[in-house]
Amino acid sequence: MLKGKLIITKKRLYAAFFFNLFEMKINLSYNELKLKMQYYCSYQERCHNEVIKKLKTYHVSSNEKNNIISELIRDDFLNETRFAKSFTRGKFKFKNWGKKRIILELKKRKLSMKNIEIGLNEIEESDYKKKFNDLFDFINKKHIHLDNLTRKKKIFDYLIYRGWENEKIFEKFNDF
Repeated sequence: MLKGKLIITKKRLYAAFFFNLFEMKINLSYNELKLKMQYYCSYQERCHNEVIKKLKTYHVSSNEKNNIISELIRDDFLNETRFAKSFTRGKFKFKNWGKKRIILELKKRKLSMKNIEIGLNEIEESDYKKKFNDLFDFINKKHIHLDNLTRKKKIFDYLIYRGWENEKIFEKFNDF
């Protein structure tokens, strides 16, 4: 019986220790927080929404949060147009996303339509068509052993999930 209480005491001790570590993270000065956010934004492009979420983990007042964000914008650590361009290039080039998926993800991050359009202009139409055709051919070859209907469904599901337009897919099926 006594041994059981001792274990509970140890668990409480560990819990208190880790809670204090968490509290240490929260109690940062304004300048320390600003430096952390500058590092956070310089490590990779960020949108305002991501920075706000990060600042919420530090339980910062809304006044300090607004001041830090305005300083990050002023010092060019935070730029949503640059973020939209970088995000669009990266997701198109490395994740093979279509325009629909990119638009959806940028809207989820609360970017303005103007910035979304600027980001989408980073994709050349010829590159977009080439990437679509390459992906279509790759998935078609991957599922060549399946019957025609099942293969079309696999290709359709793959391309729709990645945000390619229905019209492009059906147009390619008609040529198929």
